[in-house]
Amino acid sequence: MGQFTAYRIEDVPTPSSFPHVRRDFYKIKLLCNVQGILSYADQRVEVQDSALIFVNPLIPYSWERTNGSETGFVCLFTEEFITQQLRTTSVAGSPLFRVGGTPVLFPAPEVVGRLSSLFEQMLVELQSSYANRDELLRSYVQIILHESLKIAPAAHFYQPGTSAARLGSLFLELLDRQFPIASPHHKLPLKNANEFARQLAVHTNHLNKALREITGKTTTEHIAEKMTDEAKALLRNSDWSIAEIGFCLGFEHASNFNSFFKKQTGLPPNHYRRQPVALS
Repeated sequence: MGQFTAYRIEDVPTPSSFPHVRRDFYKIKLLCNVQGILSYADQRVEVQDSALIFVNPLIPYSWERTNGSETGFVCLFTEEFITQQLRTTSVAGSPLFRVGGTPVLFPAPEVVGRLSSLFEQMLVELQSSYANRDELLRSYVQIILHESLKIAPAAHFYQPGTSAARLGSLFLELLDRQFPIASPHHKLPLKNANEFARQLAVHTNHLNKALREITGKTTTEHIAEKMTDEAKALLRNSDWSIAEIGFCLGFEHASNFNSFFKKQTGLPPNHYRRQPVALS
């Protein structure tokens, strides 16, 4: 799809349901004239008529239509589409996409009209040859996000005195969702403390302090333990090469993965793979 695309829902065949899976793009969906159940993470939301839905690549979601026929709009964009300005002002820091946020809103009819006009403008711009088209499309995405924040319940997006326990729980949930790895072509989206902190819209030091307070371990220690457990499982239960296992865990070179695994377990990956299961 490239870095960005948009379309009218009625122009694309839509199944009545699709499974609970994680996707590799961000999505903003204006869903109209339909009833159904949207499931994301561990939540289930009933949609009656219209909904505005925000999908983070890291959060699996599914949809089951119960009545009506979907109309509306969708825009999809990849991580590469998000410039630094968009990242800091709208996407990664936005509670609409944030893990633990509320990614489903129910706009009033007049808001649906405004949002529909913005989506229509994006569709027109996608067909243009304007040299700065991508920047204009990013501007439309920002406006849609701001329009959405205006109608969102404030309590969902401003939580004074957020506890270390809540932040720690969100981190551990986000870490767990990255596993298991189903394919040697699937690379972990978040691999270090800075990336997790950015996704949770906090400073790395703040995340680290919260985790130390509630678990006694640093962010890096938690990540390393989870990656080591996954590496052990893949070495035992898959026929993937050591290079493939290292790649999907975020190591560009097999030698780096070898060093990491030996530091964590005391054995190189190939030696661990050859050990009897009883010694694992």
